[in-house]
Amino acid sequence: MSKNLFFVGLILAASGLLSPPVALVAGLIYGFSFVHPYHASSRQLSKFLLQVSVIGLGFGMDLHEVLHAGRSGFVYTAISISFAMSLGWLLGKLFGVKQRTSFLISAGTAICGGSAIAAVAPITEASEDELAVSLGTIFILNSVALLTFPAIGYALHMTQTQFGLWSALAIHDTSSVVGAAAKYGAVALAVGTTVKLARALWIVPVSVGTAITRKSKARIQWPWFILFFCLAAVANTYFHPLQGVYGTLKHLGIIGLTVTLFLIGTGLSKKTLREVGVRPLLQGILLWIIVASGSLALILYGWIHL
Repeated sequence: MSKNLFFVGLILAASGLLSPPVALVAGLIYGFSFVHPYHASSRQLSKFLLQVSVIGLGFGMDLHEVLHAGRSGFVYTAISISFAMSLGWLLGKLFGVKQRTSFLISAGTAICGGSAIAAVAPITEASEDELAVSLGTIFILNSVALLTFPAIGYALHMTQTQFGLWSALAIHDTSSVVGAAAKYGAVALAVGTTVKLARALWIVPVSVGTAITRKSKARIQWPWFILFFCLAAVANTYFHPLQGVYGTLKHLGIIGLTVTLFLIGTGLSKKTLREVGVRPLLQGILLWIIVASGSLALILYGWIHL
């Protein structure tokens, strides 16, 4: 029974019928309901798929669109990421969250959600449990933002430019930024997407910086997949003859991330959740509330604008 359901979930995740958040939830339901029949193999596969998926997502990056976001958008993004990473570290210390889990949640909040976590997790040698808790926290908040941000924007009479900028700075994943901004309007979608792309590029320096920092503490497997991520973005921007192939590779990256999230979710059980506790979730929620409300206030008062 448990084996059959595991493969059904795996097939659904790989088919594209499940979105990444739904795949994670499905995996979590399975993990809390059954004993995992392939726990060790699943852990190895999820680690490999994480890295391959990051490379695939690189084929969706357009460096020209990032540059069109403007210098101001880049500066705001840099300040936002630095603030979120620093605050996340402080909150992790305050709540007593394990260092790697705290770092993953901070990176996911500061940069681009699941993609950032997928990029830095192999470098930090995060465990499957730490991945599951971090990704679960991020995707729960993504779902909340997708549903609530447009309503908040309308209630505060935000312009489309303001809303697009706020979405890009305060929502974790690119897909959720696109979803929320698209509901608000075409201009909001354009602004949100371009600034979000600039924010997502910070995966590279944060990942490389993490690897360099860990060099003095432990043997590092250099994150070559980050190099391939950069090459994928360059190819998508400047080498157009294979544009159709890039779209397919990006889609495969999304599928790979979806399968990875399902596998990670299946590895989280009641026992591991009791061991982890609610502290990481509290860290993620409080960090996100401060980042979202702070950026909203700065935008409304005109201190942040494009």
